[in-house]
Amino acid sequence: MKPKISIITLGVDDLKRATHFYEKGLGLPKLDFQGGNISFFRLEGTWLALYPREELAKDIGLPVPTQVGFPGITLAHNVAGKSEVDAVLGQAVSAGAKLIKPAAEVFWGGYSGYFQDPEGHYWEVAYNPYQDLT
Repeated sequence: MKPKISIITLGVDDLKRATHFYEKGLGLPKLDFQGGNISFFRLEGTWLALYPREELAKDIGLPVPTQVGFPGITLAHNVAGKSEVDAVLGQAVSAGAKLIKPAAEVFWGGYSGYFQDPEGHYWEVAYNPYQDLT
């Protein structure tokens, strides 16, 4: 297996709201896809997909999940500096996200904060002074 993730799919309860948040709120480039009840965004090195949570569970062969508490996964977006962390967090909140943890210096020497998208997914926005992940 190649060390690569091709698509990250987030199960969502409201596809229209989630698509609007990522396309209009965060400015991600949405692909024009005419094949069903799914939204795709082309990112650098991977794609992000939004798919109704119930349909995703059915596709896997699982019972329909309920979103309770912390799902045990976060997505991360790394930027080139501290001011960019603050700017992206502000953009997300302006688009409808909930600020979970304001940006601050962190134990490993970087600077990061967290937001939760309107569908309950957690994102870290971080600046790493030791590794360029931008």
